[in-house]
This record gives sequence, C-alpha cells and structure tokens, in this order.
Amino acid sequence: MRRRQRPPLAQRHGLDPARIRLPGHGPWATLGEHLRERLPMIAPERLDAMFRNGEIVDLHGPVTADAPFVPHSAVWFHRDLPHEVPVPFEIPIVHRDEDLLVVDKPPFLSTIPRGKHVLQTALVRLRHELGLPDLSPAHRLDRMTSGLLMFVVRPELRGAYQTLFARRRVHKEYEAVASVDPKLELPRTVRSRIVKERGVLTAEEVPGEPNSETYVELLEQRDGLGRYRLLPRTGRTHQLRVHLNSLGVPILGDTFYPQVYERALDDFTRPLQLRSAVLEFRDPRSGLNRRFEADTTLQAWTDYPAWAG
Repeated sequence: MRRRQRPPLAQRHGLDPARIRLPGHGPWATLGEHLRERLPMIAPERLDAMFRNGEIVDLHGPVTADAPFVPHSAVWFHRDLPHEVPVPFEIPIVHRDEDLLVVDKPPFLSTIPRGKHVLQTALVRLRHELGLPDLSPAHRLDRMTSGLLMFVVRPELRGAYQTLFARRRVHKEYEAVASVDPKLELPRTVRSRIVKERGVLTAEEVPGEPNSETYVELLEQRDGLGRYRLLPRTGRTHQLRVHLNSLGVPILGDTFYPQVYERALDDFTRPLQLRSAVLEFRDPRSGLNRRFEADTTLQAWTDYPAWAG
C-alpha cells in the first residue's frame, strides 16, 4: 500500500491543508498563472496575498507567484473558512483506547467537513479538543442523527475498521421516537428501493428491486408516542427516516420527511429523534467481540414538553 504523503503544513483548527497536484503539461509559465485559473473561487487579490504571506508551500517551503510551473509537483495551503455558528453541545466520550475512540455525537453536528460545516464537525472538533491530529472516522452519521460514532486513532489501523463498516460486518441498532398508528402491524421488516440523486436533499422510494431493508419494532408507547427499535440491514442514504415515513410514522423533528422545510443554521431546537444506540463487531485486531451502547435517551421520549418547547 502506498503511504500517504504527510503535508508540509501543520493542521490548523484540526484541519489538514488543501493539496493541489499540478498537471503534467499546460500553457502556464508560472505557478501563479496556473492557480489563478485552477482556483477561480479564490479572488485574485486574496491569492496574491497568500503568496506574499508565505501561505502557499511546496515540499521545500513557501513559494511565490512567479515561481515556475513544475509539472506533476504539488503545493499546499489552508483554505479560508466560512463563518459557522457554534454547535452548543459537548461530544461525550463513550470509549477511548490506543486504537479506537467512540463518542456520543450530538445532533446538528456533521461527522466530517462538508459545505458550510467545517470547524463545527465531529472530526475537526475532536482532533482539536483531544490533540489527535490523525483521528479519522470509521463510518459516518447524518448531521441530524445523534448517537454512537466510532473513530480510528492510528492511521495504520484505519483500513481495518473502515472495512468492517463497508462490508456491513457491524451490528447496528438505532432508536427513534415517532407517533403511533394503532393500525400499523409491528414488528415488521420494510424493504424498498431507495434512490438519492446528487444535488437533491431528499431520497425517495421508487418502483423496482429493493435495495434497502430495515427491521422495525415498537418497544413501548405512551400518550400517542412510540419508542422504536430499528435494525438496518442495508445502508442507503436516509434509509431509516424514509422507511418510518413510508409507514406513516415519520420521526419527530425530521425536516425532510414527509416534507422539506428550511431550518436556520442557528436553530438548535426540536432535534431529530433518531440515534445510533448500539455498535457491535468482532475486533479485527484482537478477534474479541466488542459492543458499545449509548447511555443517553432521546429527549422527546423522556421530556416531550422540553423537546417541543
């Protein structure tokens, strides 16, 4: 396996620098000419300032805008970050050893940097708060889904644990709070074909051979609400949310299903009542069975007025 080249720039705020690999040929005489064309999202005056301030480097140190274009070489720099509203929740640690870190991710926090969410992501915050620059996720949770999220501490073990999730060798259990339909027969297994198109916020069920499967069980109910146990046997985007919605009991706090409504980025009220409750697998290093359980409960079940308020 080819070893990943370590960037010549240190992390900033728990983020690695961006790497630009130069093409093998082109019409550019200088590095500055190439980057102005390659990075149109960076204003020319800002790019010039980055060169002047030594913010763009190669393996030998800072480079200037008039440095010659060198085919197949690489440069690194830190991107300017968008303004972000801090997510006002801690990230409790469930388990930590020299190999793995398991946390109870709060809602409203993405797993990894994406779009408008960079610093306010679980990966970046944990790297910074725990001083673990090589931390990497073994899998992902949706931004609005809370619960157990596992990270790999050492880079050389990343592939082994990520493969467990990729090959669906991890037993996962989720809990959700939704309304109760007395006519709905449970437990049951829901199978359907789910399609998620790039650029579209929601996934949808379409006719065709099923590519998703979820076991749904009603654990308990009171006052018209139910606490559901969900066992996904596949991992389609938004699968659990789509399947409960298709049963007529959409998850409380879901802003996508059955219909999309916009939530302000600083609105942390009425979080989605879906959490990853159990992760269980055979450890690829020790061969021992490992099981992690979240010790929190969904707010709408324990204190509905506070959640709804």
